[in-house]
Amino acid sequence: MGLSGTALLARIFLGESDKVRGRPAYAAIVEEARQRGIRGATVLRGIMGYGAGSRIHSAAILRLSEDLPIVIELVDEEARIRDFLPWLEDALGGGLVTLERVEVIRYTSGN
Repeated sequence: MGLSGTALLARIFLGESDKVRGRPAYAAIVEEARQRGIRGATVLRGIMGYGAGSRIHSAAILRLSEDLPIVIELVDEEARIRDFLPWLEDALGGGLVTLERVEVIRYTSGN
């Protein structure tokens, strides 16, 4: 991808309580993405949302336990993102994943 070019952005929608092999799904996904060399990952925690099951996830003030919506964004070259999708499908067994083309205008490694 270099410093600029077209990349693919994957958005993975799940709940905070979702698990992958007994661990929080968002942590397992980000760690696997990093091990595979995917260039960027961010976990976003929402305050309200719902998915295919139509169960509303909310940050209501008086609730003791939360199952807030989580969105994970991964960005990299198309081939690397697409190579990650089978692992994701196997790990989650379902859920919502979207893909969109994005233009990367700058990427630095931080070194």
